[in-house]
Amino acid sequence: MADEKLVKSRQRVADHGEVFTPRWLVDDMLDLVGDETERIDSRFLEPACGSGNFLVPILERKLAVVQRRYGKSAFEKRHYALFGLMCIYGIELLADNAIECRENLAGTFARVLKLEQSPGGHASQSLSERSETKRDPLLAAAEAVLASNIVQGDALAMTDAVGAPIVFPEWAYLGRGRYQRRDFRYDALTQRSAASGTLFDAFEEHEIFTPVRTYPVMTIEEIAA
Repeated sequence: MADEKLVKSRQRVADHGEVFTPRWLVDDMLDLVGDETERIDSRFLEPACGSGNFLVPILERKLAVVQRRYGKSAFEKRHYALFGLMCIYGIELLADNAIECRENLAGTFARVLKLEQSPGGHASQSLSERSETKRDPLLAAAEAVLASNIVQGDALAMTDAVGAPIVFPEWAYLGRGRYQRRDFRYDALTQRSAASGTLFDAFEEHEIFTPVRTYPVMTIEEIAA
């Protein structure tokens, strides 16, 4: 697109080497791994995700697959759409970009699934009426997922904004509206992927890289809460 903005400022380019990849080039690159982008459960990590130039098109492709496969079942469509989002990860050094990336992904998710984004109802409503206007829990769950999956931090140092080790959740969809979450340290995952394949690839019971936390099985409503 001719009006696509590839830099925010010359100073940011000088300070951080920040230049965004144009959409046409992103699409060409994703076409090279087209089979993976059309797998709902394929996991993508962008270690310098910016405002989501790569992650948003990946999400769009995943959601298109969800629509084709599960569009006739609202229940399955909603749950597999969230699982597709759960399989997208990003690390971004600059705080404003990380926030924008989460917002862009949440906005794309809401737009494609036609979810209500307004958290407080209409301005013309009374306070009591607004309190009764509830957001779709699927969007709230998506935002909770993105808060964990899109990390502000240093991908090279593998630390977050406060210097702690980056931790990523491994999400699994168990069917019947239930999800499992386990958290792993990013530095351990990269060591494992270098030896055996990809992040979260085929964990076994004897795996030495054990999760730092395992959560109870959750529903969309519980993730949203």
